[in-house]
Amino acid sequence: MTVNPSSDPCRAPAAAPGPATARARTLPRWSLLAAGVLAGGLLAGAYGVLKTPAYTATSYVVAVPTERSDPAAALGFAQAYGRVATQLAVLGDAQGAAGVPVTTLRSSVRTATSPDAPMIAITATSPRPGLAAAMADAVARALTRHAAETAGATHVELAQFARATEPTEPSSPSPALTGLVGASAGGLLAGLALLVRPRPTASGPGRPAPVPSPAPAPAADARATL
Repeated sequence: MTVNPSSDPCRAPAAAPGPATARARTLPRWSLLAAGVLAGGLLAGAYGVLKTPAYTATSYVVAVPTERSDPAAALGFAQAYGRVATQLAVLGDAQGAAGVPVTTLRSSVRTATSPDAPMIAITATSPRPGLAAAMADAVARALTRHAAETAGATHVELAQFARATEPTEPSSPSPALTGLVGASAGGLLAGLALLVRPRPTASGPGRPAPVPSPAPAPAADARATL
């Protein structure tokens, strides 16, 4: 005797999808993309509003060769002094004038040099615009003092080319920009989710395909007629 699996009384019936699941399956595919863009924009915009703005100020120092040196040597020493500017010896001398500890200077001050000009850019970042300018100028003065102590051997001196000016606008991204970036990221993630989302089959979402019942054997039919 062959039992049809679909008519087995001992088999538990398949659970019907809930109303929320059914509604979610009937929503258009672009709704997930719109939800990702909206959620990403709101979260990133809120982060941009709540985050403390950062201000950046830059002081410039130029390497000047003495009579016993040449411009090529000044260019090479400018590269070297650019790496020395963030070392403990220079920052330790600058902390008094900047009014902040060495740890703050180490995390807030960056330097940059040019391969074409013997100039060093000393940039400081702080939540307060006045403090950013003070830190950049303090490190620049401390670096020129260290260079003056070794000028007899290097034949290169450092001079402050331009003092740092107090910034009037923050250098950190605005809430509108962070919101735009967040919306783009949310839309990208939602688009990836749509690509990996399984598509509904022809038999309908959440409904298993019917299982055909096996045909009776020919021998059993012959015995039944006899």
